[in-house]
Amino acid sequence: MPVRKVQFYPGEFYHIFNRGNGKQVLFRNDRDRYRFLQAIYISNNANYFVRVTELEINKSGYTLAEIQKIFGDRKIIYDPLVRICADVLMPNHYHFLLQEIKEGGIVKFMQRLGTGYGKYFTTKYDRPGSLFQGRFKAVHIENDDQLKYLLVYINVLNPVQLVTADLKERGIEDSERAWDFAESYNWSTHQEFMEKRNSILIDKGLLGELYPTPETYEQFVKDVLANKERKFGVTIDGLTFD
Repeated sequence: MPVRKVQFYPGEFYHIFNRGNGKQVLFRNDRDRYRFLQAIYISNNANYFVRVTELEINKSGYTLAEIQKIFGDRKIIYDPLVRICADVLMPNHYHFLLQEIKEGGIVKFMQRLGTGYGKYFTTKYDRPGSLFQGRFKAVHIENDDQLKYLLVYINVLNPVQLVTADLKERGIEDSERAWDFAESYNWSTHQEFMEKRNSILIDKGLLGELYPTPETYEQFVKDVLANKERKFGVTIDGLTFD
């Protein structure tokens, strides 16, 4: 296996992403999306790894609160491998903004997540072969400008592609419509930064300092959306978002 170009170090931030093999859909319905979120929580613990299928609360699924309670009942201390600052689930791909906490944490977390969800998906839909398009991709975030723009890219610009097919070519033409759609999209961490939801998966870390209030976050996002020069493929300090 070739050596990964990006090296991971505790305390550093990374843009992590992957898509379905052959761009196939990763999430066919909300049950799949919830199952992926459950796998995120379970995979991100340095102390103990338990599969969702081992929990056996009921056959209809588990909420994150129920899984958290099981960990508490079993006296499993939750010690995160990574800080999950932001994420978005799209039909055939996902993005994370992660900060490594434990040495080797990102690799371990992503291996667990990919294996666990991949097994769930291929079993449920009787689909042989690899679910994901190779190893996850990673980009090191080197400064605050990259970090702030990446948050908008994950929380808003990705979901908006669902209602603006040519966004990459034409950029944002109706910033108010883009904002409204981001407000209604449940599968990114936009709601966490607007403080309309509080997920046990998310730890904003430094981003909570960069955006101490929903108003500061909203203003920055709207400034990005209103700037029609910001198209996909933009490069900020050597980092390209596409």
